[in-house]
Amino acid sequence: MEWKMARKNDGLTKQAYEIIKKRLITCEYPPNTILNEARLSAELGYSRTPTREAIIQLEKEGFLQVLPKKGIYVTAITINDVLQIFQVRKEIEPVVMLMGKDNLDQKVLLDFKERFSKDVENVMEGYRLDTAMHMYLIESCGNSFIIKMMHEVFDKNTRVIIASKENQLHVKDSRAEHLEIINLLLEGKCQDAAQKMSEHVDHCKLAALDSFYSVSPVTNTQTYKQYL
Repeated sequence: MEWKMARKNDGLTKQAYEIIKKRLITCEYPPNTILNEARLSAELGYSRTPTREAIIQLEKEGFLQVLPKKGIYVTAITINDVLQIFQVRKEIEPVVMLMGKDNLDQKVLLDFKERFSKDVENVMEGYRLDTAMHMYLIESCGNSFIIKMMHEVFDKNTRVIIASKENQLHVKDSRAEHLEIINLLLEGKCQDAAQKMSEHVDHCKLAALDSFYSVSPVTNTQTYKQYL
């Protein structure tokens, strides 16, 4: 009986974790806000135990910070976060694309090409399509350690994009960049595609930095723009 109860609690914790994490990534729970555990449990329809365990896990992942007697703080997105996310992406994605080039399915690439050639229904659909393409290219490398790491990076990356007005606009503009990468891959020009991927990540980084720099200016005289 205790074993069955433990399994049930594990399942509820996982469900609570997935729901809360999705809301954090999509900024339904915006950065710099305070959540209440009791209200969160009631909202999710779970008891306090699985909700609390989900919160503990999300705190370990950097999405939340438990403040005694105050509540649960949704962590801010800093300029340093943005720089680190895009540093990882720029170093890893072009290399991983070349690692997985022989595993790419032309039918899948053509499907992405068709999707990027059309107007997306809404901004959220644009986010999902963008992430799906990048993760397809990453997952094609077949290295489970890299794939796991990049899933974590893209969770944080999606949160940055949604929180950034400039990146919301860039998602639509970047369709041409995605199409260029896909066309190069379809033509077998993988080195050129890797270079375009590097340039694409740089453009995404600049859009994010412009947004977060405007809302959270650096107080000293050394700003990130001096180093671009």
